[in-house]
Amino acid sequence: MCGRSAGHQEGTSCGGPWDPTCQLWVDDTVNLPQLKEGTKINDYRTTGKKAKENAFYFMNESHKPAFIELKKWLRDRKFEDTNLTPARFPGKEGQLIISLPESCLLTTDTVIRSYLGAYIAKWQPLPSPLLALCTFLVSEKHAGDRSPWKPYLEILPKAYTCPVCLEPEVVNLLPKPLKTKAREQRTHVQEFFTSSRDFFSSLQPLFSETVESIFSYSALLWAWCTVNTRAVYMKHRRRHCFSAEPDTYALAPYLDLLNHSPDVQVKAAFNEETRCYEIRTVSSCRKHEEVFICYGPHDNQRLFLEYGFVSIHNPHACVYVSEDILVKYLPARDKQIKKKISILKDHDFIENLTFGWDGPSWRLLTVLKLLCLEAGEFTCWKKVLLGEIISDTNEKTSLDIAQKICHYFIEETNAMLQKVSHMKDEEVALKNQLTLVETLWIEELKILQASAGILNDLQTAFT
Repeated sequence: MCGRSAGHQEGTSCGGPWDPTCQLWVDDTVNLPQLKEGTKINDYRTTGKKAKENAFYFMNESHKPAFIELKKWLRDRKFEDTNLTPARFPGKEGQLIISLPESCLLTTDTVIRSYLGAYIAKWQPLPSPLLALCTFLVSEKHAGDRSPWKPYLEILPKAYTCPVCLEPEVVNLLPKPLKTKAREQRTHVQEFFTSSRDFFSSLQPLFSETVESIFSYSALLWAWCTVNTRAVYMKHRRRHCFSAEPDTYALAPYLDLLNHSPDVQVKAAFNEETRCYEIRTVSSCRKHEEVFICYGPHDNQRLFLEYGFVSIHNPHACVYVSEDILVKYLPARDKQIKKKISILKDHDFIENLTFGWDGPSWRLLTVLKLLCLEAGEFTCWKKVLLGEIISDTNEKTSLDIAQKICHYFIEETNAMLQKVSHMKDEEVALKNQLTLVETLWIEELKILQASAGILNDLQTAFT
């Protein structure tokens, strides 16, 4: 799945894109003990006057029929929670925050035990665990009131904002690295649908309607995004009825209402002893404050690609620099440029070159230092990769080029923001999608401006 074929790494947790109707807040103060030495988990909280003000920033959603039904449904499966309440926000190993019984989890075990099990067991070639989950989601959604999973399905997003769901003209406005991955994502899902159609046809005896009308591309896309954005990591034993793809997905009702914050660290995993999926955090979660989890230390482009949202002031956010941009600002007279690029590729230095909140990354500066080596310094390239300083001239030249690249990105970003703004006026129906793209560009502009300031300070040392 979209770069996550093995599911989420154990010890992390995930949820869906930001949805103002699907958050959790603390209904009573939960005091959590300190972590064991070496564990680094932080709570997301405010104190004093700000904490009191925050009480007015949400609206209790627990009275709504969808959430009432969900809580009833969960209670029937042995889950009862009194600490957390659904609310709307504008927007340790320590004590348990949530312990969700295995009976509440939607996994491939759920699918195999269902009416789909016999069809999966006899199908060749072997279906993937992902296909099984997506098929079950589409089928149960089609069942409507007859589905025992209806209370959960009702609170899932009706549509998603992952790049695969965006209009092509909106995808064209994404930063180049993300645009490339977004198109790959779309191709992947389209191929997934095409390769699954024969399996869907085999399910015709289960339905009075044609399977083509039930298992449409849009229906499968919704199911794929549901698993991709909301599944948590849970390793299952290998079943011979499935292909060799890792079976590591679990949809966790209620737990997936928790939103992401990059400032929070949690431990999340399935407890084999209690047979529950558990989330633990540290310190205290104050009453009437939203409870967060962290999906992982992801930059905004990855969050957008996999979850369909952008994290404001994300400390992991960055702007990527591609090889063609590097070469664009190097002296044209350098006859050793091809050899230098070859060395960087051989030593895996040409990827993940970035600008961040703290300026150009060490990798980016190291690459620029090697590319800026003069003919008489070229034999020192190994020392550059080890972080050694070759000369003041080399240091200054590399900083100058980094500054030029940064300014180029600032100009490009401002131009894209103008283009997005104009398109928002022209294409009203795409306003929500365009606003999301606009937010991404705004965050990248902030990073580039911070990097430009840091580079100015670094250059001052050489004047």
